[in-house]
Amino acid sequence: MTEPLFLGHLDAPKVGDQVALGDAEGHHAADVRRIRAGEVVLISDGAGLAVRGPVTAVAKGELTVEVAEVLQQPAAPIRYIAVQALAKGDRSELAVEVLTEAGIDTIYPWQAERSIVKWAADRVERGLLRWRATAREAAKQSRRFRVPVVADPLTTPELVALIQRADLALVLHESAERPLSSVELPAAGAVVFVIGPEGGLTDAEVAAFTQAGAQAVTISDAVLRTSTAGVVALAQLQALAK
Repeated sequence: MTEPLFLGHLDAPKVGDQVALGDAEGHHAADVRRIRAGEVVLISDGAGLAVRGPVTAVAKGELTVEVAEVLQQPAAPIRYIAVQALAKGDRSELAVEVLTEAGIDTIYPWQAERSIVKWAADRVERGLLRWRATAREAAKQSRRFRVPVVADPLTTPELVALIQRADLALVLHESAERPLSSVELPAAGAVVFVIGPEGGLTDAEVAAFTQAGAQAVTISDAVLRTSTAGVVALAQLQALAK
């Protein structure tokens, strides 16, 4: 049986230490999942550090784990940053979920000109809470020790500035002539890729991004959904980096 992963605070843990898991995660582990003493679990800080060990005590809303092993997932030299256009229904959350499972580092929401969904000022915080919760749950489900950063939404001018700062920037576009597989990745640094909405990117957006230094690339011989295009691009980038 796969050992469950929970997210909690870790303070320089050592083998033999007792680590307490409380708050919402402790409630989920002890009261919802009904984890019992003797079961082996993983606790991660969400930033690459984790411990593994048996549960030694369970109380309401809390459990205690004896550290049998300290695990570390070091940061990779390339940081992958996805800019995900807002999508309708649950497609944005699906995009966040699969990107997290595949190992994305940072996700920026972006309201493209053709985005059907609009995050008004009073909806931004609710939207971010949903995306961040999705990223946390996907990291736990896939046993990843790093939870991606879901950053504040970008305006188009802010996205242009992000592209200008990147070590490599790509725009996924079905009409592009260059396949992503032909791109040369930097040895290290930030790789940004932009995923458009259901209606696609406008010519003005593509022009603004390419003028800022991004390369327009294609990732398939078909038009992919906005919820799946990002993970396909990320998988190709990771393959190129090996």
